[in-house]
Amino acid sequence: MAAPVNSVGNIPAERLPFNTTSFQKKTRSKLISIPGTRPSVQNGQLLVSTGVTSLDYLLGGGLAVGTVLLIEEDRYDSYSRMILKYFLAEGVVCQHELFVAAAQDNPDDILQELPAPILDDVALHKPPEHPKLPCEPQDSLDAMKIAWRYQNLPKVQSALASSSRFGHYYDVSKTMEPEIRQTAKCHRFYLPQHASPSSTTNSSKLEPYAALLKSLQEVIHREGFDLAAPMSKSRNILRVGLHSLGSALWGDDLSCHDNPRHSHALTTFLYGLRALLRSSLSVAVVTVPSHLIQNRALMGGITRLCDNVIALESFKGSERETNPLYKDYHGLLHVRQVPHLNCLASQLPDHKDLAFKLKRKQFSIERLHLPPDLSETVSRVSRGELAGGAVMPSACGSSTSGTKHLDF
Repeated sequence: MAAPVNSVGNIPAERLPFNTTSFQKKTRSKLISIPGTRPSVQNGQLLVSTGVTSLDYLLGGGLAVGTVLLIEEDRYDSYSRMILKYFLAEGVVCQHELFVAAAQDNPDDILQELPAPILDDVALHKPPEHPKLPCEPQDSLDAMKIAWRYQNLPKVQSALASSSRFGHYYDVSKTMEPEIRQTAKCHRFYLPQHASPSSTTNSSKLEPYAALLKSLQEVIHREGFDLAAPMSKSRNILRVGLHSLGSALWGDDLSCHDNPRHSHALTTFLYGLRALLRSSLSVAVVTVPSHLIQNRALMGGITRLCDNVIALESFKGSERETNPLYKDYHGLLHVRQVPHLNCLASQLPDHKDLAFKLKRKQFSIERLHLPPDLSETVSRVSRGELAGGAVMPSACGSSTSGTKHLDF
């Protein structure tokens, strides 16, 4: 026989719960207020800017604090190094602390090459307004029609859909003034001054990576970036820039052999780095020469241990450099992976065909498109290569809808 159920009225007053219903008042949690950060409108994660506004747009608004952005370097390490400098320059302007590690170049040399910030709000690029000629009446302008195959395509706006500005703009033709650069506190790790490649036979551990992780851990605990540490002072963000991990300069043979002896050294380091960043107010950008890594399974493991992964494919030294189809760009950008933080699914970019180019003053990422009419000088081989490379998504109308600029 089932036990009798007591009514609510028979329960003593001192035993009644404070709230007898399952509905509770929704209160807004107090967010950490740090200059140069903002909460994500999608998942509430604290974001920082990469320094490239178009890249922030592709990553869902910016880099989440506590995550790792992996950049697969281009063949000559020109544009990946530039994005790293953008990331560090944004930290200098926002008064964030920096941690720069390199094996080839001294971190001081990298810091001296940071682009100069454009601090005025006039940097927002607006589409130029073409004045109407007085000899052209308005009726004749309205009567003009474009080709029938283009008139039903949706119009592509050149401006970002974001209503608020995040981050700053930089002029790559100039370097940051020393007075501005010296205002930020920077921690340096230059491999020749800290450790030398170890000859140990243990494939899961490499002395340079262990020394780098230990140095970063000491900075996080000493400078108060650990979330477990008491808030004795105002909080700040630590921006970590690690240049060309996995190369032979770090003592790693991952990019030298198909079956490297230290096959899991970099993945072990990334596992520790990710765990360290998750419990601190830090964010990292790591560059890896993926084009030198022959074992794709190992490269897949490296990718899965990072939160955001993008790959840069430069046209320099390839046939596409002289191909008239790509004359407006300097390379392709591939979004390999985006994080899903505090949500069940990640927000993927609304388009996958992306290209980048270096203008006279700025690095920009744009939507890849083809000209409406191919020139007769384009060979059939180029057209076939373009169609086979799946870079002409005519089904969605992006091949003739114009360029969508993502950076200004």
